[in-house]
Amino acid sequence: MADAEFKGQDFEKSLTSAATTVAEFEDKNRGLLHKFQHMLHGTPFLVPMIVLVASILVFGILSNNFFRASTLTLIMQQIAVVGILGVAQSLVILTAGIDLSVGAFAVFTSVIMGQFTFRYGIPPTFSILIGLAIGTAMGAINGWLVAKIKLPPFIVTLGTWQIVLAANFIYSANETIRSQDIEAQAAILQFWGIPFRIGGTTATLAVVLLIALVLIMAYVLRQTAWGRHTYAIGDDPEAAELAGVQVQRQLIQVYALAGFFTAIAGWVMIGRYGSVSPAASTGQIGNIQSITAVVIGGISLFGGRGSIVGMFFGALIVGVFELGLRMLGTNPQLTYLLIGVLIIAAVAIDQWIRKVSA
Repeated sequence: MADAEFKGQDFEKSLTSAATTVAEFEDKNRGLLHKFQHMLHGTPFLVPMIVLVASILVFGILSNNFFRASTLTLIMQQIAVVGILGVAQSLVILTAGIDLSVGAFAVFTSVIMGQFTFRYGIPPTFSILIGLAIGTAMGAINGWLVAKIKLPPFIVTLGTWQIVLAANFIYSANETIRSQDIEAQAAILQFWGIPFRIGGTTATLAVVLLIALVLIMAYVLRQTAWGRHTYAIGDDPEAAELAGVQVQRQLIQVYALAGFFTAIAGWVMIGRYGSVSPAASTGQIGNIQSITAVVIGGISLFGGRGSIVGMFFGALIVGVFELGLRMLGTNPQLTYLLIGVLIIAAVAIDQWIRKVSA
């Protein structure tokens, strides 16, 4: 008994003399590279911004005519449609989805706006509203199939891309509405193509619209609960649901808003090209162009990380490469080669940056 009491006292002594500090592990990765990696993780648009500045400097050195105000406005006008489609694509990819139907939706809604005006005699303003509503509804259908029926976004949007593309040609009967007719009878359809003077050069209202949409959505995604919920779903949908986010409703809203932006892009297309054509190339390649802008812009294909501003820089990078190589008189195929390299590099950098949170 005495021996047991002695052991108890000995144990209490050792306990009181034990160290009370929590175990600490030395972080050996706090070098400059690791800090740079953390900085890129916290500022996703930094990489595309660096690439954009570097590409502008390179083409400015190689081409004497590149450093002009008119060059920038020309690039902005060229990327207006792709940039707006990129806003739509960014929303979906931030939720770890993908939308292959954005280009087809844009062309189809532009056809609806034109056909409702010229075939049915509906005032063009109402035709535009109908086109915007139909674009939103088509996006909501995508969201419902993904959120409620639990179908993969790739399969859903691949299917709706084909359906809408076919419906576009069937409904329009391959009829193109000429620019002269639109200008004479429904000028508001060409509204975003109206030019204005800025800094001694000419731009169109589509440029102003693109910048406005990027700034608005950058604020919404970063400063509102709706935006934070969108990021949360892309990062971990199960954790988001446990935290109180209504994941299914949020997904439907994201896809519906993306559909709305594709309809805006369809309206911009009419102003950009003047006419309404069901055969516009955007229907076939708009999805690839928007995904390219998103990926080069640093938005992660795994969802939950990136920014609309980065997508905007990504679209500008593509525009700079296309125009810069054209001004240098190089083989057009070189553009696709270099953009392909940029896409692979962007995904590799994203994987490297994501290791910070691992």
